[in-house]
Amino acid sequence: MAVTQKRAVLITGCSTGIGLDAAITLQERGFRVIASCRKAADIEPLQAKGLETVIQLDLASTESIKRGVAQTLELTGGKLYALFNNGAYGQPGAVEDLTRDALRRQFETNFFGTHELTRLLIPTFLQQDDARIIQNSSVLGFIGAPYRGAYVASKFALEGLTDTMRLELAGTPVKCVLIEPGPIISRFRQNALAAMQASIDIENSRHAALYRKTIERLSKEGPGMKFTLPESAVTKVLLHALESPRPRARYRVTVPTHLTHALKRILSTRMFDRFMLKFGSA
Repeated sequence: MAVTQKRAVLITGCSTGIGLDAAITLQERGFRVIASCRKAADIEPLQAKGLETVIQLDLASTESIKRGVAQTLELTGGKLYALFNNGAYGQPGAVEDLTRDALRRQFETNFFGTHELTRLLIPTFLQQDDARIIQNSSVLGFIGAPYRGAYVASKFALEGLTDTMRLELAGTPVKCVLIEPGPIISRFRQNALAAMQASIDIENSRHAALYRKTIERLSKEGPGMKFTLPESAVTKVLLHALESPRPRARYRVTVPTHLTHALKRILSTRMFDRFMLKFGSA
């Protein structure tokens, strides 16, 4: 059922992929979309795609977050229905090869920036009759995977924080939701490749041979693995989370997400580790 009254939604990470698809679809659906992007240079291209309201918001910068919040509240007259925390990137690399700075950069965007933005908007949400905080997590928000430790840690942290926030906001107008996608067609792999090349000393690592294979995999065009779905698969559950009077606490998207969730419940830790060592590096 289409939305009959415009409700304002702030979406982070709208330059490409899930955020872009969500912003365009929600606007067509009748929502007032405030689409945000990390780089100012992306504002005009997004406007050219038909998005009516685009702002710059860099999750790694407190100043940018505060400015983005002020702009959003000014644009919406202090009324905001929902926040879709989508902005994030993946930092590949074995845990032993991750420097403190590389791990910190991953958390600044994927966790600390997301938390800061959410925290600044909660007072506004509490003043609404109904409000939603929707976090775009990952299948790697509940399972570990080789060579994805930084991203896994940031998403585990996000899920723990969101579960706690959901309990603390019980009885208020604010509903907290997690979306857990598996492989989705986006620029995620290209961004991950750039992060790996910038942060990992590949040639001096005992994992150098695997890193070279990873570079080949991340450089390929098209779906990176089986069961990859388009961005619209995430937007579909996002719409349910926004429009349902009683949204689910979690929405799992793609076959790998549902499969690994089931296997993690059924298998022993040792057996699940074997499964992940065989298939988790794909």
